[in-house]
Amino acid sequence: MSKTLAVRSLAAFAVCFGAWVAYTQNQPPAQPSKVNKLANDLYELEGDGGNVAVYLTDEGVIVVDDKFERNYNDIMADIKKLTDKPVKYVLNTHQHGDHTGGNEKMKANGVQVIVHRNARVNMVAGKQPGLPHVSFTDQAQVYLGGKEVDAYYNGRGHTNGDVVIYFPALRVLHTGDLFTTNGQGNVAPFIDYNGMGSAAEWTKTLDGVLKLDFDTVIPGHGPISKKADLQKYRDGFEKMQTGIRAMSRQGKGRDDVLKMLVADFGWAPSGLGTNSLDRVIAELK
Repeated sequence: MSKTLAVRSLAAFAVCFGAWVAYTQNQPPAQPSKVNKLANDLYELEGDGGNVAVYLTDEGVIVVDDKFERNYNDIMADIKKLTDKPVKYVLNTHQHGDHTGGNEKMKANGVQVIVHRNARVNMVAGKQPGLPHVSFTDQAQVYLGGKEVDAYYNGRGHTNGDVVIYFPALRVLHTGDLFTTNGQGNVAPFIDYNGMGSAAEWTKTLDGVLKLDFDTVIPGHGPISKKADLQKYRDGFEKMQTGIRAMSRQGKGRDDVLKMLVADFGWAPSGLGTNSLDRVIAELK
């Protein structure tokens, strides 16, 4: 890569990352989370920011994602209602601030933070606080108090560092933002191209995820779902890819594509997902 291109790429990343940070920080005041019990010793904190998983063991707590920084005290208060054991590990599903915002305070309290290598690289480039202690490439396992939690990387999608977190004994999967839902079956993803996400590769990534043996899904955002919901999302995503490619071959422009996405897949006419539409169309041509 030439020096000029490298400088331009870094500048573009900085501008777009700044926009993402502004989005994640310019939010309403934190709202209390709803605590949902999913299985023995496994809970979900649903609400403001990304969904959090809390896994209790006799030796401590394993947490998946930690919302915005402003949610830290509420997360810890919710956990203290469930156990007097300390949080030992946090696994981030990806680098965005609505999933990693509590990292810095977690680290200050001796918690080990784990993330995919690509996500950590993105966090360093974006000068995000709360850099993880540990990164991995394909998979990682955490063992605590006789329990196991697995993290798997299957490829690009929302970003280039998305992992799913698997609770094998409970047949539960936390997908991060590889799967988000409003409970109505819409397929309206946000592809973070400045985080090296990919609309073209997303379905292949989900194919790998779906090979795991699970029943219950904790999405990155939205209500608790089932494996069939994730399969439906994956199939809808493929239909969306096919529709965009067909319209591109027909010479249809962005406005026509957006109308199709709003009508058929539940996209919002404006918002984060729509902001990346030009790049989605270009990638899928």
